[in-house]
Amino acid sequence: MGLKRFTTGVALAALLAGSAYGQSAPTGPAAGSLNPAAEQAPAAAGAAAAPEFDLADGIIATVNDKIITGFDLRQRMLLLIATTQVRPTEENLPAIQQQALNALIEQRLQDEELAKFESLKVTDAEIDQEIADMATQAETTPANYVAFMERGGIRADTLREQLRTEIGWRQLVGGRFNSRARVSRAQVEQSMRQLTAAATKPQYLVGEIYLEATRVGGQQAALSGAQQLVRQMVEGAPFQAVARQFSAAPTAARGGDAGWVVQGTVQPALQTAFDQLQPGQLSNPIPVEGGVYIIYMRDKRDGTATSLVSMKQIMVQAPESASPADVAAATQKLEAMRAGLTCDNILQRATSERGVLGSDLGEADVANLAPQFQQVARSAEVGTVSTPVRTPLGVHLLAVCGRRLGGPEAPTYQDIEGRLRSQTLAMLGRRYMRDLRADALIEYK
Repeated sequence: MGLKRFTTGVALAALLAGSAYGQSAPTGPAAGSLNPAAEQAPAAAGAAAAPEFDLADGIIATVNDKIITGFDLRQRMLLLIATTQVRPTEENLPAIQQQALNALIEQRLQDEELAKFESLKVTDAEIDQEIADMATQAETTPANYVAFMERGGIRADTLREQLRTEIGWRQLVGGRFNSRARVSRAQVEQSMRQLTAAATKPQYLVGEIYLEATRVGGQQAALSGAQQLVRQMVEGAPFQAVARQFSAAPTAARGGDAGWVVQGTVQPALQTAFDQLQPGQLSNPIPVEGGVYIIYMRDKRDGTATSLVSMKQIMVQAPESASPADVAAATQKLEAMRAGLTCDNILQRATSERGVLGSDLGEADVANLAPQFQQVARSAEVGTVSTPVRTPLGVHLLAVCGRRLGGPEAPTYQDIEGRLRSQTLAMLGRRYMRDLRADALIEYK
């Protein structure tokens, strides 16, 4: 469970459109985007009066031998409302309460687990730094940020204790599973090959919120909750903040940022929404097996990303004026050599065969290659040697020795390695929490 960064940004300014999948694009910066200009300081968000709802002050639940009181639940609900800007209504208050109660149960379990590790102590200085970072994101001072929370009825101790647990849990998960989250070079290279193969397909820059049915009380409850969240985001709640607090997807810690998604790699219902949504549009709830999605379409591209390929070649000269017999002889000669060729030996073999020329073509944009080479560059597997290719200069064998995405948006090796490691840690952390919850004695009063 990553630390949730609290923001109090301006809303997703949009109206529901007639399509079953979208609402019209916002006229200003979208809350679902990563544009820092979409976020404002708490002081600019208006009055922070505490919502009107009452909870008994007695014990609400017990988690093993730890209690959760009505006061605890009210504080967590207020914090949830303040950080997401979801306006409490008669319709959505039960969902807010359930989400707050789930979060408190997990916090009690995390505190209990953290207590087993005496060396893992979160200092006040670490909490102060987290509050300072959150205040910087909101373009205000730490004192003003805490004051904003207090005006909404949230005690500073409530915020600090939640942060203490979240920081400690993050450190525990990172330390416990560090060795299991290591990413091999083969994994990174496979991911890079998949990205390169997908570069020619349509892609979608997506924000996602996923409500898991079993977590919120069933599929109908998930659908009703998603409808309420969509309505709240249309009215002003920032997409990123809502995703951090309500989404069950691994992307929740990143504000729902799913990055670029390739056409055909998601469930059919989501693909239909991807195709119909335009940049800046928010979907209506999309039911899938096990839960409900809300999609924010941040951007689209048509799959024209630059693809770079590294190639080597050998050839037998045969100009356009060469007779069919000469071309056939050249083809036969290269075909006889092809079976034993690799990227490592192809140029060496060229020097040992009379009439055969070899050259390293280096790395080039596929679009800049000769038309006869482009098909091989795009489709051949890395490490393979093509069948003979005829050009106006002669007959060639092409070895495809490497392929990667190019251009300023292309992820680096380190980017992909970090992303894979974060995904693995998040998965292990969720599994850890599921195991703790399964073994716990949880009673509701």
